[in-house]
Amino acid sequence: MRWLVLWVFSAMTALAEGEKPGEFDYYVLALSWSPNWCAREGDARGSDQCDVRHDHGWILHGLWPQFHQGWPSYCRTAEASPTRTMTREMEDIQGSSGLAWHQWKKHGTCSGLSASDYYTLSRQAYGSVERPKVFRQLDASVKLPASVVEEAFLKVNPGLERDMITVTCKQGYIEEVRLCLSRDLEPVPCGRDVIKDCAAKDALFDPIR
Repeated sequence: MRWLVLWVFSAMTALAEGEKPGEFDYYVLALSWSPNWCAREGDARGSDQCDVRHDHGWILHGLWPQFHQGWPSYCRTAEASPTRTMTREMEDIQGSSGLAWHQWKKHGTCSGLSASDYYTLSRQAYGSVERPKVFRQLDASVKLPASVVEEAFLKVNPGLERDMITVTCKQGYIEEVRLCLSRDLEPVPCGRDVIKDCAAKDALFDPIR
């Protein structure tokens, strides 16, 4: 019994220390379709992201350090927190400075980078992926299989393979496209806990506002 108590104590101590910054296997780039997020919850929050003047389509949810199984989060880092100016400068691709701040605290702290370098890398990752223009051409809400969204990304990104991308759904809507990238932002196969494609055949997809 004594060994069990010691093992539990050791495990709790290790958990309290958290993962070390910079120790991970690859990145997950998460792209969220803003109109769908607004329909699900953004409008109810009165989020400025949902204002028509922004013309948001695929926005950067985040760039997440990932293990082959599981992921680190809220790592203890000696790096300074981002300034308000830094988070505001991410609004054009992340929709809000609040999201940029949250992504740094939960994921950026585990990257081993400074806040400035993490945001720079996030912007590079966002820019490295071609986002299908067909979705910006919709003029009304449609229902479609989640696989159609995946196919559209594969078509315009020749370096992607099916095991490097997944599409998620939430509350009946297409939620996100998640792509797996190396530390050098090259497409790589995703871990089994990331590749969980939405199987919906009639997921909602709203047009740009």
